[in-house]
Amino acid sequence: MSELSQASPSEPSQDPASPGESSEDAPIGVAIIGGGPAGLSAGLQLVRANRRIAILDSNRPRHSATLRSHGFLTRDGASPLELRRLGREEFEAYPTAQFAQAMTREVTPLSHEAAVAAGFPDGIGFRVRGSGIRGAADVEFVARRVLIAAGLTEELPALPMIRAYYGTALHSCVECDGFEKTSKPLALIGETSDLFARALLISRFSSDLIVFTNGAETIRPEQEAQLAAIGIRVERRPIDDIVGEKAEMLGVRLADGEVIPRVGGFVRPRWHAPVEFMGELPLERDDWGLVVTDDRGETTVRGVYAVGDIVPPGPQQLIIAAGNGARVAAKLNMDMIRGALGVGLVDE
Repeated sequence: MSELSQASPSEPSQDPASPGESSEDAPIGVAIIGGGPAGLSAGLQLVRANRRIAILDSNRPRHSATLRSHGFLTRDGASPLELRRLGREEFEAYPTAQFAQAMTREVTPLSHEAAVAAGFPDGIGFRVRGSGIRGAADVEFVARRVLIAAGLTEELPALPMIRAYYGTALHSCVECDGFEKTSKPLALIGETSDLFARALLISRFSSDLIVFTNGAETIRPEQEAQLAAIGIRVERRPIDDIVGEKAEMLGVRLADGEVIPRVGGFVRPRWHAPVEFMGELPLERDDWGLVVTDDRGETTVRGVYAVGDIVPPGPQQLIIAAGNGARVAAKLNMDMIRGALGVGLVDE
C-alpha cells in the first residue's frame, strides 16, 4: 500500500507495507536516531499520526550523571533516566512503534527509483543501519525520513577530579539546577566565548560567584568591569583541580597552589555533535559544530531533520527539547503528507 492509497475512515492510511511483509521488515515513515526527550516526544507525536516509527537509541544519555531534573511540568525533581523510561513506555504502547537498542552506524540515501519501489511516492528515502547493544540484534530500517535527535557528547575542562563532582555539586545547565544553588558560594568554570552571559544568568541565584577562565582570554576587560560592578570576580589564573571530601566539593585549587573555597557551581563544556553515521552527506554545521536546520527542522540534506541539543542554540532544558521534538514532528508529518500528494514543501 502506498501513501497515495485511499483508506476508509475505519482504516487510516499508514506508512507503506507490502503484503506478507512483517511489521519489523516493512518500510517505515521515520527513523529517529536518539531516544532522549526530543526523540521520544517526536516519536510519540508521529505514531499518533498513524506513522510507522522506529527509534534507535544507544543508551548513552549526556545527562546520565544528573540525579534530578527540574522544570519539567508534572515531573519536577524526577531523574532524567526515569523520564526516558516513562517516555519509552508511552511510545511503545502504540502498535506502529518500534524501539531498538542500537548504535546508529550508517545512514545512506536511497536512489529515487529505490525509494519509489519501497512505497515512498516522493522518491526520498534512506537506509538506516545500527549495531545492537547489550545483547540486542543489529537493525536495519528503510525510512522515508530521518530525524536526528542524538544529542551531544560533552568535553569538560581537563581537570582530574571534575567528573567526581559533575551532576552533584557541578552542573552545566543553569536553568535546570540554578535554584538549588541559591545563595551558595559558586564557581563558574569554562573557556568558551559565552562565559560572560552565563555569569549574568547565575547572578540571579547567588551574588557569591567567581568566574574561572582557566587561563583563557574569554572575558573582555569591559565585561570583567561589568561583572565587578555586581560583585562577581573573574579569576584568570590556570586551574589545577577541584578539591573536596568524598562527594562534597570544597573548592577550586589553582595551579599556584591556592585553594579558593567553593561548594558547587557550573561548568561550560565544549560540545560535539556525534553524526559520523551521516558519512559524506553535506550536513551543514555552525561555528560550534551544531547541525543547522531551517524553520521546519530540516537539515541541508533533503529528508533529514534534526532536533534537540544537537541543533542551535545547543543544550537546553529537557522540557524545551521535548517541546521542540513535538514541533518538528508536526512539520515532518506535513512534509510527508504533501510529498505523497506531490504538492511541495510549503506548509501554507
